Amino acid sequence: MKTVVFIPARYASSRYPGKPLVELTGATGEKKSLIRRSWDAAMAVEGIDAVYVLTDDDRIRDAAERFGAEVIMTSTAARNGTERCAEGVAKLAEQPDIVVNLQGDAPLTPAWFVADLVAHMKARPEAQMATPVLLTDAETLANFVTDRKEGRVGGTTAVMRGDGTAIYFSKEVLPHVGSLESPPQVWHHVGCYAYRPSALTAYAGWSEGPLEKAEGLEQLRFLENGWPVDCVAVEGRGRVFWELNNPVDVARIESVLKKEGIT
Repeated sequence: MKTVVFIPARYASSRYPGKPLVELTGATGEKKSLIRRSWDAAMAVEGIDAVYVLTDDDRIRDAAERFGAEVIMTSTAARNGTERCAEGVAKLAEQPDIVVNLQGDAPLTPAWFVADLVAHMKARPEAQMATPVLLTDAETLANFVTDRKEGRVGGTTAVMRGDGTAIYFSKEVLPHVGSLESPPQVWHHVGCYAYRPSALTAYAGWSEGPLEKAEGLEQLRFLENGWPVDCVAVEGRGRVFWELNNPVDVARIESVLKKEGIT
């Protein structure tokens, strides 16, 4: 089965304009842009047939092409990464069996997260869309709670049924955390998706729903239209996972890069 990875990236982020070109310092002091580090993460996944950066911005395109990435230009009308992926897959000469959306603000995504996601899609041909979830460790949960207390929108949490399909995703910490000393199980939604091309076609034909609009979470459009979203539980293996959502996250991500020896 042919699998491609798309890395959607836009310059005009409402919370952090120019985010894809922000430089992050690695373990040896080398600076690489966020989009470069996200591309490195995608390239580390085995069994992927192609990796593309998707953008509507010439600055991101030029930066990506300088470090050797293949770029597909998409329209400014794309409101989120999934819409951008729907545009990207339509431009491919040969349709893949699985499309992976590795978001351009998630350079700490381990290769095994993507590999587990692709394996799930291959094992379940009826699955139209899937996304990884990670049980929060103490540090990540504390970051979630701190961000919300200080009025920042940070990571996303997932609430699931017993069969692993999603009930809801939120930028609030769900379920409620009364105390960090004895917290409930909180699942961190990892900003990565796998779709069948048919799911992307369907998605592009739906309007933005009220829950998606309120939360700013693209995956809610599937739930609002009655399509199941499979949540694939992945293991952190000691790696702290965090996306770059706000300027404060630069230091958080750089600390992991240095801890993990990532150059």
